[in-house]
Amino acid sequence: MSAEIFVVPLFGQGHLFPCMELCKHISSRNFKASLVIPSDLASSVPSSLQDYPLVQIHEVSSSVMPPSEPVSQSYPLHPHHRFHTQIALGIEKLLSDSPSSSRPICAILDVMMDWLSDSFQKFQVPTVAFFTSGAGSAALEYAIWKANPEDLKPSETRLLPGLPDDVALTSLDLKRRPPNHPPPLIGGGPPPDVRAVPRMRGPPKPGDQPPWLEHARKTNAMMINTCDELERSFIEYMAKQTGKLVWGVGPLLPEHYWKSAGSIIHDRLIRTKRRSNATEDEVVQWLDSKPRGSVLYVSFGTEVGPTMEEYPQLAEALESSDRPFIWVIQPNAGKPGPPRPLLSKQPGSHAEEEGEGGYFPHGFDGRVGKSCLIICGWAPQLLILSHPSTGGFLSHCGWNSTVEAIGRGVPFLVWPIRGDQYYDAKLVVNHFKVGYMISDDLSQMVKKDTIVKGIETLKNDKDMKSRADSLSAMFQNGFPRSSEAALDAFIHYINQRACTPLYDAQDR
Repeated sequence: MSAEIFVVPLFGQGHLFPCMELCKHISSRNFKASLVIPSDLASSVPSSLQDYPLVQIHEVSSSVMPPSEPVSQSYPLHPHHRFHTQIALGIEKLLSDSPSSSRPICAILDVMMDWLSDSFQKFQVPTVAFFTSGAGSAALEYAIWKANPEDLKPSETRLLPGLPDDVALTSLDLKRRPPNHPPPLIGGGPPPDVRAVPRMRGPPKPGDQPPWLEHARKTNAMMINTCDELERSFIEYMAKQTGKLVWGVGPLLPEHYWKSAGSIIHDRLIRTKRRSNATEDEVVQWLDSKPRGSVLYVSFGTEVGPTMEEYPQLAEALESSDRPFIWVIQPNAGKPGPPRPLLSKQPGSHAEEEGEGGYFPHGFDGRVGKSCLIICGWAPQLLILSHPSTGGFLSHCGWNSTVEAIGRGVPFLVWPIRGDQYYDAKLVVNHFKVGYMISDDLSQMVKKDTIVKGIETLKNDKDMKSRADSLSAMFQNGFPRSSEAALDAFIHYINQRACTPLYDAQDR
């Protein structure tokens, strides 16, 4: 009988998708990989996951009641994090209902679910912290905290010891937009007592202690959604600073991505049941009609984006550009408020999308004509990035989007919105040198002229495209060998420690 490993993601596609891919890799090593999610999200898991016999899903129902024995901690009450409570109660029930010999030999926890570590410790299950983002963002967050940026002078460039010189700290790194939504309750310490007002906290500011640090001190090791080929120096930095084993086990992109180098990827083979006003066939037909490398792809993912005041500026900039573009607009575009949980929905119309009150450029497609394709809701991003007509990506620099584009040689115009996206953008621009920043001062509203300048600069830089093509070469031979080796090392580590007590005074 195969030993079991739990994988516990935070909700949101940027967390759920890498965790599903991690489960597949674990199962290929003859371990049972169990994805632990609330029942609300079960419909977001593609049916193709059933093709992996050793991958299973533990659904946590909203009807789960607390066990008769008090659980090991209090749980957050913020409505947006009811999923956390379901998972916490469900996990303790799963563990308490199983004999000790049948419990998982390890739990891989999303770093933003760190408050679950006490539940696993209660049942003697070791934990590994999992970063769905890259090593560079975590390393920069830590190094900037250590650099004490409060006294940084406007013209100063401050090297970050242990990291490459090209990611040195400047005053521009400290200029960020204020949050566009109330900050959610996230990890970084035990949740508040149920009788208290919930503690609210959003993404940390530059110079704050990284919220994952306390989790790292309690966990046995760390996994990061990256590879040595791309971020070796940052992985090594994380291992040195934390004193933990750190494995780069990614990028955790769909298997089809790694098998489709040089060809177009069809998202419908991987991610189904997504709501959109455009079919993949319509997107391919539109892209096929455009010259090679001419299309600018504009997308901010599903959870973040510009402000309601910035969207019209973006629309005017795109309209004045002579470059064809695909613009993905989410139903809540520009609206303040926490990101919505990832729930599967059926295809809908323009009217359904606009009905959610977000920004929509009425009449825009009529003025611009065939040079634009507006997609409302879900976009087949892998298809768009792998199509030869796509020549640039205006992106928020979420890590999944970043590595998807890097692997297909698409250069960037980066517009980070929150959290690790600022660090990813810094890597793209300064370290990998395959993109431009949309603005020098991201604490101010981004205006039309700035966007137009960025689009034109990216379009005219042939050397940038050459560097992007060269960087993508490391992804052309399939899933990185270093990540395969790291996953093997993780399995060896777990096997070695499976019969020994994993929690000692140092672990605590």
